[in-house]
Amino acid sequence: MAENNRPVPKGPGGGGRRSTAKPKNPVRIIARLLSYLGPWKWMLLLVFVLVLVSALANVFGTYMLKSIINSLEPLVGGKDPDLSSFFASLALMGGVYLVGVVATYTYNRMMIHISTGVMHRLRTDMFNHMQSLKLSFFDSHPHGELMSRYTNDTDTLREMISHGLPNFISSLATVGGVFIMMCVLSWQLTLLVLLMLAVMFWVLKVVGGRSAKSFMEQQKCIGSLTGYIEEMIDGQKVVKAFCREEKALEGFSEVNENMRVVSTRANTYANILMPIMGNLGYTHYALTAMAGGLFFLQGWIADLGTIAAFLQYTRNFSNPITQMSQQMNSVFAALAGAERIFDLLDQESEVDDGYVTLVNAKVDEAGDLVECAAHTGIWAWKHPHSDGTVTYTRLCGDVRFENVDFSYVPEKQVLKDVSLYAKPGQKIAFVGSTGAGKTTITNLINRFYDVPDGKIRYDGININKIKKADLRRSLGMVLQDTHLFTGTVMDNIRYGRLDATDEECIAAARLSGADTFIRHLAHGYETELTGDGEGISQGQRQLLAIARAAVANPPVLILDEATSSIDTRTEALVERGMDSLMRGRTVFVIAHRLSTVRNANAIMVLEQGEIIERGTHDELIAKKGKYYQLYTGMFELD
Repeated sequence: MAENNRPVPKGPGGGGRRSTAKPKNPVRIIARLLSYLGPWKWMLLLVFVLVLVSALANVFGTYMLKSIINSLEPLVGGKDPDLSSFFASLALMGGVYLVGVVATYTYNRMMIHISTGVMHRLRTDMFNHMQSLKLSFFDSHPHGELMSRYTNDTDTLREMISHGLPNFISSLATVGGVFIMMCVLSWQLTLLVLLMLAVMFWVLKVVGGRSAKSFMEQQKCIGSLTGYIEEMIDGQKVVKAFCREEKALEGFSEVNENMRVVSTRANTYANILMPIMGNLGYTHYALTAMAGGLFFLQGWIADLGTIAAFLQYTRNFSNPITQMSQQMNSVFAALAGAERIFDLLDQESEVDDGYVTLVNAKVDEAGDLVECAAHTGIWAWKHPHSDGTVTYTRLCGDVRFENVDFSYVPEKQVLKDVSLYAKPGQKIAFVGSTGAGKTTITNLINRFYDVPDGKIRYDGININKIKKADLRRSLGMVLQDTHLFTGTVMDNIRYGRLDATDEECIAAARLSGADTFIRHLAHGYETELTGDGEGISQGQRQLLAIARAAVANPPVLILDEATSSIDTRTEALVERGMDSLMRGRTVFVIAHRLSTVRNANAIMVLEQGEIIERGTHDELIAKKGKYYQLYTGMFELD
């Protein structure tokens, strides 16, 4: 039975309204991106050289236009042109442009390789780091919003690295080369270029700045929209069951409208920037042509080839600036995506300061436990001490809570001074209303959350001293919300213990009662499952989850409404299997059906985080307290 006292995300779909502020530290983000480019530094250096070769080939090819025009200038006076010079200049121009084409093709291919490699590293780091995060992080972040960082944000970043970055460098090199060549051809016309350049940069600052802010906001809105859609897809059955289609549509319309407004604003600025810069370029071209004609007539320019080459440089000068302004949009969007990616990577990992480990053990001739490499069926806690000695404590499954207080959020205390014990082999049941603290107790046993006040001891050892991985290896869990992975039925059962044989998995399925329905599937244990067990019933999924716990063969079992999705007939079969599974183990059971906990060694009744009653079924019935009211139907669990 799920509890409702954990922190939840705010806003439609859990995404919430996002800040529209720019990245807190763009320089730091760029520096971190460069660190991911480190393994390809020599390839990047070659790309940089090829980009310069491509840009300079374009600049030098344009300069050859002067020789070509001048070789044909005698035609104006009715004289024979210098054809040898014409064809030589033409061939040289073609060769220069061919070199530029080859360089462009090569560096684009290399950048694709680099960008996909960087994305591979980023996704790997994100997924690896995600495995180390606290459970509270996933409780407070919608899954769709997290998925957006793996898809939208990484794709935007890939686009910037593979295309935006080389194009920006190429444009910058082209502008620099063209400016130098324009100064060589005519410094007078270059002054006019600088005047128009000032106007262009002013427009770029005004429009581009607003575009950058809008694109950052858009990138964040994508995460909110994805989160809402993912939430609605997962909860589609609930939406239809309660006829909340219109309510879901209202929520989607709000998030989608916000996305539309932000995207419209971002793309409006992006789309008007290109025409404005383009028209300024055409105006610049026309003014340069007029000024060049006047300068030629005044004798300030010696030949028509210079004017022709300069006009072409004017076009080549304004186009790269326009392209750089366009690339800035992708840069801003990529930086916004990178900030969200690095935000995930910067989340605090789950701290594990435990030093007690779980090891295979055997009993030596003196009757003491000693560590051994082979699996003997005996597990022991290996406890190193500050004086260098090591003690071994047999894993029995003795769990004790001592005055435990706990809160998910400071303002709401969930557990209040909880003390309880479970001796090896005992079955302890928790009953109570939703939010009473039942699931929280099991979460603390697993150290999904750490206890701020009080202690939990496992076989006499404070669980804070036990390494989390070793602690969880000793525990088996069957949750109310089952989850099956893509793969065969056998693979899903073996997930409980990866080295389990097929025979052990089949035995676990028989123990849980799953074997019967599995053998009726199309391919039996080799049947492929997809979509969290799509194609089999919820009860059958629950049986597979129980089989998964059975094959793990842990000394302690936690059953969180393990039979909640199973019909009465199947439940009777499962309970027989569960009785065999629970024999000799410490078992914690959270149950909504009180009939399933009658045989528990102790039943704990929780209310608002406190244990208000404890005892066996008969003892609690005799008290005629809260448990009696629940069992007889005088009071119902909510």
